[in-house]
Amino acid sequence: MQQSNLPAALAEALAARGYDNLTPVQSEVLKDEARGRDLIVSAKTGSGKTVAFGLAIGEQILEADRAPWTREPLALIVAPTRELALQVSRELDWLYGPAGARVVSCVGGMDPMKERRALQGGAHIVVGTPGRLRDHLERGALDLSALRVAVLDEADEMLDMGFREELEEILDATPDTRRTLLFSATLPRQIVALAKRYQKDALRIATIGDSEGHADIAYQAVVVSPTDIEHAVVNLLRLHEAETAILFCATREAVRRLHASLTERGFDAVALSGEHSQNERNHALQALRDKRARVCVATDVAARGIDLPSVSLVIHVELPRDAEALQHRSGRTGRAGRKGVAVLLVPFRRRRNVEIMLRNARIEADWIEPPSPEQVLAKDRERLLEQLSVTVEPDEEDRQLAEQLMAKLSPQDIAAALVRSHRTKLPSPEDILAAGGRDERRAPDAGPRAGFESSTWFRMNAGRRHNADPRWLLPLICRYGHVGRNEIGAIRVAANESYFEVTERATPGFIKALRRATIAPEDEGLIIEQAEPRGEAPSPRPNRTATIKPRAKPKWQGRKGPRKG
Repeated sequence: MQQSNLPAALAEALAARGYDNLTPVQSEVLKDEARGRDLIVSAKTGSGKTVAFGLAIGEQILEADRAPWTREPLALIVAPTRELALQVSRELDWLYGPAGARVVSCVGGMDPMKERRALQGGAHIVVGTPGRLRDHLERGALDLSALRVAVLDEADEMLDMGFREELEEILDATPDTRRTLLFSATLPRQIVALAKRYQKDALRIATIGDSEGHADIAYQAVVVSPTDIEHAVVNLLRLHEAETAILFCATREAVRRLHASLTERGFDAVALSGEHSQNERNHALQALRDKRARVCVATDVAARGIDLPSVSLVIHVELPRDAEALQHRSGRTGRAGRKGVAVLLVPFRRRRNVEIMLRNARIEADWIEPPSPEQVLAKDRERLLEQLSVTVEPDEEDRQLAEQLMAKLSPQDIAAALVRSHRTKLPSPEDILAAGGRDERRAPDAGPRAGFESSTWFRMNAGRRHNADPRWLLPLICRYGHVGRNEIGAIRVAANESYFEVTERATPGFIKALRRATIAPEDEGLIIEQAEPRGEAPSPRPNRTATIKPRAKPKWQGRKGPRKG
């Protein structure tokens, strides 16, 4: 590798690792104007920033291409989570291995006594989480008096997680002559204040790019009914059949529920959340690396630091809180030049919010329909034909078994058995409500659907003016009426109200359920009532001589949500 100001020991480690060229952020931190200076660096996830600051701190650690003898650490790396800190430690281990540097990690969930013994034995680089580092500092196990350089990795995330006091206590214990490198995806006010207090004449390096969120990630947005989100997850996993997929949820409970559901369906899945011990998290990550598991259900914090090159699919099962969280989550795929797909599952009423989030992140997403069972099965056939078309050289045992099968079965029977065997190993795809809703676009003269010849029509006091849409009206109707989707026929949305039909068989129970129903706070003011005589469909613009006023103003009334179309 041609890099004139790169120490020979580090160049040797990069070459052994297969590095032919440095990434943009790695090249920037090695430029002459960056040498020896405090740095504020913004780089997208997966851009090689761990190796970047590993290279940048080389001149503070190495002397004549070797790490000198020392008892007190020369470099300190602070990361927000255990996984990220351990990942950083592994990266620095191979990078500084040829130079003889010793790397010690100090993270929550590990044996603190073992860490103290490692620190007492001397370390050139200490990598840790804020809480554990402060604990060692206060107990006298960590001496930062000889520190030459400090690195705050994902500083914005550490401040968001409430580690400001810990960071200030750690930095206050270091010499004023130290060099400080601050890596942060964003620069909120508190990051600027931290930099102003602890850095001197810092050089700003930004390699994120002004017009692209992540060139190696294809973003897709799937609009679904809230009741169909889990079904959409199943069909997306089955459609892509990714080597490794990460599913993001907002809470531990959501992780637990989705993980249990996927495992029950036959997916090889693991879970990562704050309720899992370090040992459980290590086992889950190892299962993903060993390919014993292919799906990881995780919360945002638990997934930080996961660096699995095989991740090609990220699904935002529950939407991220902002554009930065979206990019951090999505950055688990599309790493190191590989291509990846990030899918956002968007409840109907959240589309406008997601459009704004994508615009703020400068991300272009394809808005697509949820994969149907037919699409999944067609993709299965395509993959199976592709697998069987690959030429392989069978061994003698395979040939003997093939001859025995040919003697007993016809080629067609053998092929059918092979297809059956392949399909039984795969979870079944799920039926998903079509994006257009249930029959709201049926032609006026198409006649009633089978089973709806003597249906009853009902009215609801929510229409286009309230952003009503058949796709989110249907789950609401089923919930309050205690009926299944198949009992609901056409749904017609007018300006201020909507109409829907219920099968004759389900109508008595539907009316009883409505009389007993308690309207949820978020649906305050909702009214559902019988609209017309049995079997008569209302026109989209009914000429009603009497109207019933709502008990209260519907909560959705006047809401400025997405427009249809």
